[in-house]
Amino acid sequence: MSKKPIPVTQPFMPPLEEFLPYLSRIWDSKWLTNAGEFHEELEHRLARHLGVEHLSLFTNGTIALIVALQALRITGEVITTPYSFVATAHSLLWNNIRPVFADIEADTFNLDPERIESAITGQTTAIMPVHCYGIPCDVERIQNVADRYGLRVIYDAAHAFGVDYKGRSLLAHGDLSVLSFHATKVFNTFEGGAIIAPDAKTKKRIDHLKNFGFVDEVTVAAAGINGKMNEIQSAFGLLQLDHIDRLIGLRGDIDARYREQLALVRGVTPYEPRPDATRNHAYFPVLVEDAYPLGRDGLYDRFREHGILARRYFYPLISQFPMYRGLPSAQRDNLPVASRLADQVLCLPIFPDLPLAEVDRIADIIRAP
Repeated sequence: MSKKPIPVTQPFMPPLEEFLPYLSRIWDSKWLTNAGEFHEELEHRLARHLGVEHLSLFTNGTIALIVALQALRITGEVITTPYSFVATAHSLLWNNIRPVFADIEADTFNLDPERIESAITGQTTAIMPVHCYGIPCDVERIQNVADRYGLRVIYDAAHAFGVDYKGRSLLAHGDLSVLSFHATKVFNTFEGGAIIAPDAKTKKRIDHLKNFGFVDEVTVAAAGINGKMNEIQSAFGLLQLDHIDRLIGLRGDIDARYREQLALVRGVTPYEPRPDATRNHAYFPVLVEDAYPLGRDGLYDRFREHGILARRYFYPLISQFPMYRGLPSAQRDNLPVASRLADQVLCLPIFPDLPLAEVDRIADIIRAP
């Protein structure tokens, strides 16, 4: 057994000596937040790296989701997925919006466009899909539904850093896309997030909202919030960005090793990536099916015995938590695919510093229940 437990993911920590010059410049400047030098540099470098024009940094991804809904003045009902982290639906409740859950596709873990259409009512104003595990939603069909019914589309792209779809940034789809830079993500700023906007006017509104609604020193144009990213976070992001291509490559090596090791394991099926999209290897989910002797929860417990902290992402479904389970759309019979996958999925450890020898050990535990 390893001396330390192996988490499902952990942040890349660059050498401290690389970070110290950034800290020294912040200390010398005494400019700690409010669109400082490193904040502005990170916005521009990230936009170039991601292939988008208008990007606004945030202190975390949840505040970014809340502000994205405010920026588009979303009200009424929003159709979303039950198969995600709770922040997706919580952002709706914080805006006094009623979540309406629709079922997902078995092969992508993402909202099923047909189920979206059947969930639309006279109160529906928007759709909030999630690119789960960094796998692209069916963006064309979702946009077609939105266009037919006059709905806005806000993508929770927390997992989708750097993913291209059909040769174009996945983040360019929809009215807005929201990223998370939490410590567990492919790219992180300790905590952090961003909104990708389609034009300069929308970005300006978002930037006002994340700074209390201030337009200038004496003008407040909206009931904004404090969502600003500080200089320490921004500096760490700049350093992360210097390493990001290598880090995603290391994640890809781990992904390939898992697939090689698990190819002949009966009842444990790795997800199948989309051939028309690049991959950032944000997660490595497998489905533990009836043919596997221990079942999903038995394997989960066995991993815990060996100090391997695999996670059941996403179990329970958001729709099963107390603040949501009373909604008509939250009933299990409305969400058969999501309910089945939530009972089967297990995300195996994947992060750049995970040795391939540990990947082999994890696979050995799976093979010998």
